[in-house]
Amino acid sequence: MVADWEWDDTLFLGTAAHYQRGRLPYAPGLADVLAEVLRLDGQGRLVDVGCGPGILALTLAHLFREIVGVDPDRGMIVEAERRAAECGLTGKMQWVRARAEDLPAGLGTFTVATFGQSFHWMDRDLVAATVRTMLRPGGALVHISDLKTQSPAVDGLPHPAVPYAAVEELVRQYLGPVRRAGRGTLPHGTPGDEAAVLTRAGFAGPQRHVVPGGQALERTDDDVVAWAFSMSFSAPHLFGVHRDDFEADLRRLLREVSPSGRFSERRPSTEVFVWWKGTAGPGPEPSA
Repeated sequence: MVADWEWDDTLFLGTAAHYQRGRLPYAPGLADVLAEVLRLDGQGRLVDVGCGPGILALTLAHLFREIVGVDPDRGMIVEAERRAAECGLTGKMQWVRARAEDLPAGLGTFTVATFGQSFHWMDRDLVAATVRTMLRPGGALVHISDLKTQSPAVDGLPHPAVPYAAVEELVRQYLGPVRRAGRGTLPHGTPGDEAAVLTRAGFAGPQRHVVPGGQALERTDDDVVAWAFSMSFSAPHLFGVHRDDFEADLRRLLREVSPSGRFSERRPSTEVFVWWKGTAGPGPEPSA
């Protein structure tokens, strides 16, 4: 777990309604890369751990026979259920409100376990070891995130870049200089070095893949406000009675940068690390 920080159920309280609009999408082609690397044929089972409102699970739905999304936030589960119903996928998707530390939770075995920018919030050693027991022979744990080393420029695009640094400075003016996280703070940020954790748990790998992004996106000031309210460090509840004041100041800042209320951005590339259950690559599926 994160040193000097303890998880609580307000970590993403109130963010689910803003997630789909605010967060940048994964790079196009992610599902195709995973289908090829993992040899997916639509017949396996996926568990998406820390599934949020189901963005990753729904992106990969056509690659599996059954999908289980696990998340501790009630709002995220409600939003995931709503979006699955809109997509006509209710029958093949199950949403479970639970912490990753509560696994295996009687959910059975899986072909693939995904962590979409969620692993850093967990007791990683415990969760990695447990998830390994939930994978079938030849199964894989897949860690997915935006490519952090890339900051795509918006030169040549029609609108100003989103002023993320200024937005984060405004958040600090309201919430203080130390990053907030639920009822606690993260003075040193969240941990990295997933490789050491997953190696200790007995996984083999990783195989690294980068799904290229860079596609131009147009964002509105409403999208950027949704981005702010989708983040753990600026979740709506953290502002208390000053939430409306913060939003008004944020919108004022955004209009100063772009009077039209429009911004240009590029879709980030997606970084994928595939870790195998004790083998260097996918093994045969066990017979039913």
